[in-house]
Amino acid sequence: MRNFPDFTRRRLLQAMAMVPLFSAFPVLSSQLAAKNAAIDLTRIIALEWLPAELLIALGVMPMGVADIRNYNLWVEEPRLAPSVIEVGQRTAPNLELMQQMNPSLILISQGYGPKASQLESISPVLSVTANDGSGQPLQQAIRSLHKLAEYLGLQTRAAQHLQQYQQVLAQTRDSVKSVADQPVLLFSFLDKRHVLVFGEGSLLQEVLTDVGLTNAWNGEKNFWGSATVGIERLASIKHARALCFNHGSEALMAEVSKTPLWQSLPFVREDQLSVVPAVWFYGATFCAMRFCHILSTTLGKPV
Repeated sequence: MRNFPDFTRRRLLQAMAMVPLFSAFPVLSSQLAAKNAAIDLTRIIALEWLPAELLIALGVMPMGVADIRNYNLWVEEPRLAPSVIEVGQRTAPNLELMQQMNPSLILISQGYGPKASQLESISPVLSVTANDGSGQPLQQAIRSLHKLAEYLGLQTRAAQHLQQYQQVLAQTRDSVKSVADQPVLLFSFLDKRHVLVFGEGSLLQEVLTDVGLTNAWNGEKNFWGSATVGIERLASIKHARALCFNHGSEALMAEVSKTPLWQSLPFVREDQLSVVPAVWFYGATFCAMRFCHILSTTLGKPV
């Protein structure tokens, strides 16, 4: 979502933001004390969606999350409880409301949204890293999960979650084994002429590698392993399965699907396109498991 052209930024910030696994991690009671005894686990605000996901992975539902409407559109799962309070935009939260909520901790992503110094008058602030530039944002998210778990004294919960994540990877690897020789194209519509494609350095690429699949996109990429390209660029992708992530873009897809350009694309002509549910491309293990479920149900046998 960083360093995109203006039209992309508008779509990803205005409209932005599978297996339903959250039930396996019930919300921890307030009696389960954090490592820092001053932190009430029922009163944590997550301003960015990555730390919100990490918190839920530890069995703790945030008291407040920024931009819930777009979270539900772009992330969807893990689902937020109806009790979660909307605290404004991720880049411009409602500081007065947050002050009134009296949180015990505010979670942010380093380099995105307000700085810790702008929030420390409200409560303690913990920053997690979303992407360290290593080309492995999912592995960085796992390190951030360990950091948060240690801060809250919930290391056992982190270990349980990661064990489940590894089990899902193994199940998916077995499920898609029969189609491992066919590359997969991953993209999402931005407007009627452009798509966002995912390649090396993306969370989705890490999952593809872990389950034994090959990415059909070998073109340019940005810091997050994605690229904004014209739809005509997809014509160069031959003999691939294509997965198009739907983030409330049904009307846009319906319009584009009528064009001669779209109908001429190899994966459209060969009936190799599947429109699949939303996955948050900049998330962590929950998003990775949701993507695994999509791969299994779309390309292989359900797990």
